[in-house]
Amino acid sequence: MYEQKTKETDSSVIEFIENVENLKKREDAYKLLDTFTETTGYPAKMWGQSIIGFGSYHYKYQSGHEGDAPLVGISPRKAKISLYFATGDTERDVLLPKFGKHTSGKACVYINKVADIDVDVLKALISQSVKFLKETYPNGDMKE
Repeated sequence: MYEQKTKETDSSVIEFIENVENLKKREDAYKLLDTFTETTGYPAKMWGQSIIGFGSYHYKYQSGHEGDAPLVGISPRKAKISLYFATGDTERDVLLPKFGKHTSGKACVYINKVADIDVDVLKALISQSVKFLKETYPNGDMKE
């Protein structure tokens, strides 16, 4: 049976951010923490060892695979800061061209620093991702 690797933990979000070596990246992590908390209304929780997640939902695929994941999240990694949004949301593609300097993958958007992006567009991306997941998984166990 599949064992989900990234799970919500009781680790301290503040302690995690305080251990980010790069001072500027640490400052940006705090800015993002405030923005995500304010925009989602959910408290920050650690997911695994390196993802700060906000809210959660339960997903179940047609294959039978199921699990829990944060609605949105951030991770101040060494190279870039990862921002986690919903996969499959076409609205994300509409907002990203207005976002500022970034690269993106399937679920992640990567930035170098907060100064490179439009924070209002970030708030729209966060809100849209939460809305999309709540609509996509209406019977999911949405929790704080």
